[in-house]
Amino acid sequence: MNKLGTILISIFLCLVALYFFVLKPEKYEEKDIYDSIMEKGIIRVGINLDSKPFGFKNEKGEVCGYDADLARYIAQYITGNRNNVKFIPVTPHDRLLKASTGEVDIVIATMTITPQRLQIIDFSIPYDVAGQALLVRRASKISSIGDLSGQNVGIIWGTTAEKNMLNLAPTANILGFKTYKEAYHALKNGKIDAITSDDTILSRFAIDDNQVKLLPKRYSREPYGIGFKRGKGSAKLKEELNNAISDLKQKNVINRLHKQWLEG
Repeated sequence: MNKLGTILISIFLCLVALYFFVLKPEKYEEKDIYDSIMEKGIIRVGINLDSKPFGFKNEKGEVCGYDADLARYIAQYITGNRNNVKFIPVTPHDRLLKASTGEVDIVIATMTITPQRLQIIDFSIPYDVAGQALLVRRASKISSIGDLSGQNVGIIWGTTAEKNMLNLAPTANILGFKTYKEAYHALKNGKIDAITSDDTILSRFAIDDNQVKLLPKRYSREPYGIGFKRGKGSAKLKEELNNAISDLKQKNVINRLHKQWLEG
C-alpha cells in the first residue's frame, strides 16, 4: 500500500472509532446484524445508482440492475421474501463508511474485495469478477495503458482504479470524479482522454454510444463481494450471505444475472 493509502485508512479508522466511542459515549454493545434483520423483516442494502447495469433507476423510478436483483435474491434467501429490501443510495466514496457504521446492513455496489478494504469492513465470498479497462473516444489514438503518459485519465473517487493507475501509469494525469456520468461527460467533452474503471461498468457506455469504445485489454482482476460491518455481530450474517451466494451459483442464478445484465 502506498503512503497516501496508509494515511487515508488510518484517518478513516480513527473517524469510525470517534463515531462509536465519543459521539456515542454510552456503553457500546455490538448487536447481531442477522438477528436485527430478522426482527425488522427488512434488509437495508447500500447500492450505487450511478453504475448501470448494476444499479440504476428506470423510467418509473424503480431500482434496477444486476446488484439490485442480487439483493432481492439475497432477501428471498434470508427472509423468505424478495421484496424485504430497503435500498439506500451509496457512492464509491461513502460506501465503506455506511457499511462500517451500520447505516446499511450490507453493501452490494460493484465493490472489489481488497486487503485494504478488509481492514475496514468484511466481505462475503465473491459473486462476480471484473477487470480494469480503458474507455476512450472512438477516434482516440490510445490503444493501451502504455499510451497514457501525459494524458488526462478520469477515475471515480473511492474505486480501486486510482491505486491501480498509480502503479500502471504513474506519468498519467489523474482526474477524479464523483460519478461515472460526470467522468463520461468529461470524456465526451474532451476534458479527459480516457476513463479507467471496471469493464463491467464501462462496457455499458460503449454499448449505448458508438462515439466511445472499450479497449480489449484488462489490467486487473476485481472480485466483487457483498460488504458489511466487521465484528462478532456479523458472523451469522456472513455465513448466511456466503450460503446464499453459493446456492445462487449452484442454481445458475448468478450466471443468469450476469448474462441478463452484462451480455444482454
